[in-house]
Amino acid sequence: MLTLKIQQMTVNGHPYLCPDCASQAFTLDGQGFVDAFPVWGNCWNGHSWEDPLITIAHLKQIDEARTGRQRAEDDDTFEIVIGGALFAGILHPELTLDDLKTEARVLWKRGLKPTLRRKKRAALRSVKKPVANAVAAAQAAAIGAAWGLQAGGHQPDPDYTPDPVNACPACNGAGGHDIESRIHQTTRIRCSVCTGTGEID
Repeated sequence: MLTLKIQQMTVNGHPYLCPDCASQAFTLDGQGFVDAFPVWGNCWNGHSWEDPLITIAHLKQIDEARTGRQRAEDDDTFEIVIGGALFAGILHPELTLDDLKTEARVLWKRGLKPTLRRKKRAALRSVKKPVANAVAAAQAAAIGAAWGLQAGGHQPDPDYTPDPVNACPACNGAGGHDIESRIHQTTRIRCSVCTGTGEID
């Protein structure tokens, strides 16, 4: 059995299409052992027809006359004369080595290379970040030591709390309310306006 996948075909310059749906892509199937048997056409939409003009022998001629593909850009074309009519067309491309190379290049550029680049950058960042933090800590220690020398060893008051910048109007910057009761002890609850900070944004 010989089967050729046709993308498009013309007979004397006129398109050869599926008789049911006018699809230009179809297969020509030659079944049998006698070269004079007609071939069957099958389009991609499921229609079948018998073509008495093209025989198995003509199908073999088309297969021998095909140009083949060497590169990804090439078309697999054919031209033969059957009964005085010129049959020309393009066959469905078969996979070539250049197709695989082209696909590998596209995969490398679009998928693998950016992924590897992102992983490389993340690895470099993970190495640089601790170094940068250590340098910043050393700089802060040096600045603190220099300030201590210039200020005469001044130590800040550990009990000092700065006044709120924008004091909460509900609790007046206290961060909470005292509820006094004759029955219970005094209870302190957190201010729901400033959530206990004493400041409002």
